Amino acid sequence: SVPKSVFWTTRNGQKIHGLYYSPFSTTFCCSGPPPLLVHIHGGPTGQATVSFEEELQYFATRGYGVLSVNHRGSSGYGRNYRQCLRGNWGIYDVEDVADGARTLVSQGLADINLIGIKGGSAGGYTVLRSLTCHPGLFRAALSRYGISDLLALAQETHKFELHYLDSLLGPLPESKELYRERSPLSSVDAITDAVALFQGADDEVVPKEQSDAIVDSLRKRSIPFEYRIYEGEGHGFRNPNTIENYIKTAEAFLREHLLNNA
Repeated sequence: SVPKSVFWTTRNGQKIHGLYYSPFSTTFCCSGPPPLLVHIHGGPTGQATVSFEEELQYFATRGYGVLSVNHRGSSGYGRNYRQCLRGNWGIYDVEDVADGARTLVSQGLADINLIGIKGGSAGGYTVLRSLTCHPGLFRAALSRYGISDLLALAQETHKFELHYLDSLLGPLPESKELYRERSPLSSVDAITDAVALFQGADDEVVPKEQSDAIVDSLRKRSIPFEYRIYEGEGHGFRNPNTIENYIKTAEAFLREHLLNNA
């Protein structure tokens, strides 16, 4: 599937960027609009580029349309665009993801009842935050080592990114309450959609405890979930067996909780 640039606008008229991968399969098809999987890059100031993305192609060749979102704060669209996320992480990225999905629905490129969402690390944070802010929009979610507690992240993360959050949320301790407010864990009871979480046991960037806390709430409230912990893996999966298990588990989870519940 060759991605094409797509655009939508914010509530104040600002252009938001994304890449859309149309379904590319002769085996998996549907009579109406296809299911949509929304992908959020990491960073959160990274960028989704036009390149061969194995995981996105995997889902496109299985009948999903894939929207890779370059929300406000992403690199590649000028300094002003990138700096939009300053003080607004957990707000603008979440708005842009939801608006992008709804735009594709309005264009007949997605079924409103068949929208999933995925991301890792900072992208996983936006996944979890989107589930708390827009319950019911994303019927199934995939979070790889996603951030659930921003305050714990700021206190425990590695030296390289120690002050990264100062520009995204504000310095500590002055902004402590904002960190709590924007943390998915603070509003985890609002999550009502199915979630699959994938975590490296040895992750020192986003420790396993961040995913454990989300899973505890999901289990207590009987929200459908899947939790895979991979021994020997850190922040980003490298073992081929881990990657294979992750992608097969993710596909099966989406099939059960997104496609089969349409």
